[in-house]
Amino acid sequence: MKHMTTMKRFSCAVLSAAMMLSLAACGSSSTGESSTTSNTASESSSSTDTSSSTATTTLSAEDVIKTAAEEGKVGNWGLGNEYEVQALLAKYGEPTTFLSQAFDMDGFDDDSITLASAMTYNELGLVKNSYDGGYDYGDTVGVIDMNDEGVAMLEDNIFCTQAFAEANPNTVKAFIYASLKGWEYACANPEEAAEIVYNYGSSVSSDHQAYMADEVKKLVETDTNGDAVTDYGKMDEDAMQQTLDLAKQYITLDDSTAASKLESLTLDDIRDTSYWEAATASTDGDFGTLEKTDVSIQLKWLPQAQFMGYYVALEKGYYSDAGLNVNIVAGGGDISETTAVYNGSVDFGVTWVSNLIAADAAGMGLTEVSQIFQRSGLVLVYKLANFS
Repeated sequence: MKHMTTMKRFSCAVLSAAMMLSLAACGSSSTGESSTTSNTASESSSSTDTSSSTATTTLSAEDVIKTAAEEGKVGNWGLGNEYEVQALLAKYGEPTTFLSQAFDMDGFDDDSITLASAMTYNELGLVKNSYDGGYDYGDTVGVIDMNDEGVAMLEDNIFCTQAFAEANPNTVKAFIYASLKGWEYACANPEEAAEIVYNYGSSVSSDHQAYMADEVKKLVETDTNGDAVTDYGKMDEDAMQQTLDLAKQYITLDDSTAASKLESLTLDDIRDTSYWEAATASTDGDFGTLEKTDVSIQLKWLPQAQFMGYYVALEKGYYSDAGLNVNIVAGGGDISETTAVYNGSVDFGVTWVSNLIAADAAGMGLTEVSQIFQRSGLVLVYKLANFS
């Protein structure tokens, strides 16, 4: 059964991080300690081909970062992925402050922000392409990739409460199994997956959905080192540990109890690999009697190819084959995905690992059960003409 909701495209801030924002101080007033990361400066090309092969610049990534930082023109939304930007700035000895960036690329366009945050599957496509909503900069831009710079933090995952997982282990395994089948099909058929998402009430144009699907595929099938990933949804220890370490360094919590809890968190406190291991070990998706068959998952934002695996699993019947009746709930409302899962409004959610870490520091008792994106989708984009 399809659960389709047509929603208007929002231009406001992403409200799905609201709970975290009540805990973490972020924005242009943010500061951080110096990072000891010693990776050499990367050039403006990335292992996921997010920059043009014909675009060239006379400045190194380090020079671009330092120039923009010293001019006070580095931008970010400040909703949970500012920590990567702060870590990058600290890596090159710059203050970890940044401009508050709107949810369009107008600041980049008018040069009020010369080094702007962009997700490879979303804003970068709008900057480079000429379709509806695009800025048509094409090959005249360069990018700095957080993965190449050694400051990547993992993003989209599947999570639930620890209590729900313990009470409904077969349901959790079945949900992971069917979801990963959806992701595998979506990555093998991104054009079809984009069309499926579009038909479920897309928040963007069909052209942008197609672009997004191709880029999301890269995030699902390539790790932070640029190596191919064949085990969909795996929780890579090194990448998750780096995410947790950076979160501890740059997340600032006002509540002293939460701040103390943050410092003591380990990977075992924020994720449980046993459900994913059982789901991926199954050859037929039979996990016995399901404790709960009607379940829901709240996305981090509106319907778009960022979440194509879940829509494909619904459309192709993978959920129903597993004995599940799944309702996909769009994000972008007044309640964040972490809060919605915590208070029982939904059973599962999609969030960034940093959001889950902050929520667990606040005592929400959430646990990640599958890591969908295997590398960071965040880049900083700049006009080559501004740095040549």
